[in-house]
Amino acid sequence: MSRLWDLGGALDARVLAYTAGEDHALDDRLIAHDVTASLAHAAMLHGRGLLADGDFAAIRDGLAALGDEHARGLWRVELADEDGHTALERRLTARIGAAGGRLHLGRSRNDQVLAALRLWMRAEAAALAGLAREVAAALGEVARLHDGVALPGYTHLQPAMPSSVPLWAGGFAAELEDDAAGLAACARRIEKNPLGSAAGYGTPGLALDREATRAALGFAAVHEPVTAVQLSRGKAEAQLLFEVHLLTQDLGRLAADLVWYASKELGFVALPPAMTTGSSLMPQKRNPDLFELARAAGAVTLGALVEALALPAKLPSGYHRDLQRLKAPLFRACDLARATAGLFAATLPEIRFLPERIALPPELGAAEEAHRLVLAEGIPFREAYRRVAARYRPE
Repeated sequence: MSRLWDLGGALDARVLAYTAGEDHALDDRLIAHDVTASLAHAAMLHGRGLLADGDFAAIRDGLAALGDEHARGLWRVELADEDGHTALERRLTARIGAAGGRLHLGRSRNDQVLAALRLWMRAEAAALAGLAREVAAALGEVARLHDGVALPGYTHLQPAMPSSVPLWAGGFAAELEDDAAGLAACARRIEKNPLGSAAGYGTPGLALDREATRAALGFAAVHEPVTAVQLSRGKAEAQLLFEVHLLTQDLGRLAADLVWYASKELGFVALPPAMTTGSSLMPQKRNPDLFELARAAGAVTLGALVEALALPAKLPSGYHRDLQRLKAPLFRACDLARATAGLFAATLPEIRFLPERIALPPELGAAEEAHRLVLAEGIPFREAYRRVAARYRPE
């Protein structure tokens, strides 16, 4: 099977297996976006007179059909393809003939994959932001269902001040809304059109219309100069992964509270059986495995972020195959964040706080008592603090 770079001669199967790695499988999720970007590129070539009417029509219809068939599971990227770009062009040429070979004029796999990745990241950032808002809304429902239910507020894992379920849920909801805003802010780096930069140095002797592909794909700007495009690799990915990590970290902290609150020692929360698992040994136990795994999700997303930061860190300018390895941590972290947020959005409204199990010891009012003394007597706060502390000091 020939690949886009073939100049003749067989590729050692071991080299193919190592260099392609899992990339062919990862590219499966980029095919729809590669089709979209390829259609925009073909339309631009046609508009510049570089693609005849008949060839453009054949490419346009062939790409649309292949994209539809891939979405329906009728074909997949194979190891022999090496990557999704070869898989798509190979099938297109087999379907429409020589016209398929005209599609790659004025582009490289370097700007091709980056266009598909940025389209994927745009959609993924929006989806994750939507899920973060859904979890925030689910917490709003928890607050509504438990209006007036008191909770102790903790510092250093010690009961510190009075709180409530609405206050607790509202704090997490506000931070999840902040995570959604952070994900939306990733657009600054994602929304730059890389098409036309080719292998990183443009297309000398070929007058492409980069503005046309920008407009067709809805990017906010053309990525200029062309030499900046490959230097940018990993930055949008790392920014998205940073925000994904903050999201999973917030979900993990929420999960940590729920695991703690559901413990027998506290018993503040009842978790429905459908949200817990059993023990293989102890028949009396139900375990909050969902929340424990969610608590660990931040470790995975942090690892992915570190990978994305480290991969391009010491590379010289231009394209390098190392950058292929950005896909795996990007997809892995986003998939985990999606799954975690989706489960939280669905399950949080099912938890129930148990007011009869929640007691607020009187010392939680100590700070309020000190404030009352200041307001009533006009004494310095430090004096009020000492008076109140004396009442609660152990003998």
